[in-house]
Amino acid sequence: MNKSKKYIYLASPHMSDEKYEQQYVEEAFRQNWITAAGENVQQFENELTDYIKEGNITAVSSGTAALHLATILSGVDEGDLVFCQSATFIASVNPAVYQKARIVFIDSEPETWNMSPKALEKAIEIYGIPRAVVLVHLYGIPAKIDEICHICEKYNITLIEDAAEALGSEYHGHKCGTFGQFGALSFNGNKIITTSSGGALISKKAEDAEHALKLAKQAREPFPWYEHVETGYNYRLSNICAGIGRGQLKVLDKRIQQKTHIFNMYKEKLQNLPLTFMPSPKGTISNHWLSVALLDLGTKVSVNEIIDRLKEENIESRNFWKPMQMQPLFRECPFVKTEEKAVSEDLFERGICLPSDTKMTDEDIDRICEVIESMW
Repeated sequence: MNKSKKYIYLASPHMSDEKYEQQYVEEAFRQNWITAAGENVQQFENELTDYIKEGNITAVSSGTAALHLATILSGVDEGDLVFCQSATFIASVNPAVYQKARIVFIDSEPETWNMSPKALEKAIEIYGIPRAVVLVHLYGIPAKIDEICHICEKYNITLIEDAAEALGSEYHGHKCGTFGQFGALSFNGNKIITTSSGGALISKKAEDAEHALKLAKQAREPFPWYEHVETGYNYRLSNICAGIGRGQLKVLDKRIQQKTHIFNMYKEKLQNLPLTFMPSPKGTISNHWLSVALLDLGTKVSVNEIIDRLKEENIESRNFWKPMQMQPLFRECPFVKTEEKAVSEDLFERGICLPSDTKMTDEDIDRICEVIESMW
């Protein structure tokens, strides 16, 4: 590793130049509201609602917590079927594991890299109607939502959208995370905006949002003493983290613009190499959370060789998500595909996530591209 050169991160927190986050946090300290109560939490939910424009927001401690609450509110219990997208981070699947569900993994399709509607229909034919379907908008790319929603409505299946990577992405004018009965957002440190650690549940029905809030606060009943009739969780977002989120929301549009600029620069500068960049389906807007490219088939250079070469130059990159059916933890779970070779496995073999940090300069991007070009 060349330690003399500036380190370039894949994606790291980016606080606003105006220090909006610090102002909200300092106000919380002045008011002594540093727990999971206080003005920042309520205002963060209100401001998220204003941004997303649909659904009911519950701010929670992580995107995984949001997905777990969605899974519970969907009625998923031990032995129930849950169909999950295979090309994703494991947090998309873990809530179904917590509920001891029977998981079936669904392959991707090449147009969006997300859940294949054909494979979903095939899975229903083979295994029956699941309690819930977990759809992911991978790397901020909206999935084939109309087709997936049609299937879920046809069989009366609850749709959970994992929009952890897709805050700000749109499908035909509507924000990702608002199409299913539930949607989940993440504000982890590497996401397009961060609360250091946090997430949000989007519920289509107000009564589900109220129930989610109760569960997130240990499911306490409205008595003067502590009364409980159902299992609760310590999932509420803290007032401090919510303050950071309020400041980050003010610059979200700027972050999306910069992510898109980074993506476009890569496409332009690396256009002569045997690479294909992530799709931009018609009628959608991607937040371009990460810029991801596929090596063309038969290319002499491997993904891991590029990752290692970038690492030598103090540049962080990453493999495409390893599909869930390839994970040792899930080796017993069924997997449904419609192509001879699984699309998700092909994406994993040929995909590389390039640095997409919004603090990068154009000179940083030039430097990254020069290293990649040198591989050929």
